[in-house]
Amino acid sequence: MQNVINGIPLWWYLFVAAALFCIGLYGVLARKNAIAMLMGVELMLNSVNLNLLAFWRYLAPGSQAGLAFAAFIFVVAAAETAVGLALIISAYRSLRSVDPEKLDQLKF
Repeated sequence: MQNVINGIPLWWYLFVAAALFCIGLYGVLARKNAIAMLMGVELMLNSVNLNLLAFWRYLAPGSQAGLAFAAFIFVVAAAETAVGLALIISAYRSLRSVDPEKLDQLKF
């Protein structure tokens, strides 16, 4: 059985998700800006969501478990963004920089 829905095979979705994950990983590892690092983490979470939804749609479209997992990941991503931005704003107010290497200078 070939996994094709609306003319798009499953491996195309997996390829796009892998590319998104690699771009996000590069953004986390190569950037010196904390906001760009958060954007890289968001890209990685979106690639995981794309994988979850693709496998759900191709393997078990009758159940709603794939949608529940995707919604849960969206909630976790939103919470991670809120907490991360709050930490970045707090660090910026103290150091006037969003360079993650300078965050070890914070003493609370």
